[in-house]
Amino acid sequence: MTADGADTGRVRILMALYDGAQFLDDQLQSFAAQDHDVWDLTVGDDGSRDAGPDMVRAFAAAHPHHDVRLIDGPGQGPAANFLTMLAGVEGDPDWVALSDQDDVWLSDRLSHGIKALRGVTGPALYGSATWIVEADLSGQRRSPLFTRPPGFRNALVQSIAGGNTMLMNRAGWQLARDAAQEALAAGGPVTHDWWLYQLFAGAGARVVRDETPTLLYRQHGGNLFGTNKGLGATLLRVRQVLGGEMGDWTARNGRALHASAHRLTPGHRAVLEAFMDLRSKPAPERLRAFRDLDLYRQGRVDLVVLGLAALMGRL
Repeated sequence: MTADGADTGRVRILMALYDGAQFLDDQLQSFAAQDHDVWDLTVGDDGSRDAGPDMVRAFAAAHPHHDVRLIDGPGQGPAANFLTMLAGVEGDPDWVALSDQDDVWLSDRLSHGIKALRGVTGPALYGSATWIVEADLSGQRRSPLFTRPPGFRNALVQSIAGGNTMLMNRAGWQLARDAAQEALAAGGPVTHDWWLYQLFAGAGARVVRDETPTLLYRQHGGNLFGTNKGLGATLLRVRQVLGGEMGDWTARNGRALHASAHRLTPGHRAVLEAFMDLRSKPAPERLRAFRDLDLYRQGRVDLVVLGLAALMGRL
């Protein structure tokens, strides 16, 4: 129930945990401070060697009105951890939200997403902008502004919302639950959030990218993936193209998504097949096929990087 008394359904929060004790309490307390207080929590622990699991147990004891569960993760990294939790969502929640272990949610993180998706009957995925902060929560600045709409031709080459901001309605998490089992069997995607964007956009579902920040996205030495803002991030993407990393990522994502190709619209299945065939074509034919696919990334510089990857056969 929200602060204004509106009953908008129960949320199951899924959080991946691995040696996250340093910042975990801030995140757990931000769950407790949500103005939508009808939530439960599943924490998939991937073999933590610190006090993180004990902190979750203490949080569960202090909040008996919420169903807080600590389960063993697969020990294969965060993407596999989140997909495993999605494949085994407990109960029948109205909403499923994803969370990292080291952020701080704003008090309206859940209610804001619920409001954005309320009334959508088919599968729907919500993601938002964030406030990027330093490890001590100082230096607050906005995440990049995206002006082009979400879509499958964007999702194939770019993730536009972090999993730490994502919320799915019931039909959405059911789609993700079933597809997660298929993706895991195919070796899994690079990241769970990018895969979710591709899956929902490819299935013709509602995808909402909200430019209102809903959490503090903490940057520190232990981030697996940091913010994609600034000159340094741009240079990193160029290096990823030149080194073949971007091509490896898109190939792995493609395999994971192809395992659920029957869940995509016919048009998007055709786009996926053409995209996966790109790198095997000779240069002139590859560039023509790339142009015909009309793929896009948010931002002019990123579009140049995308074209460079296609030119080099490393998309």
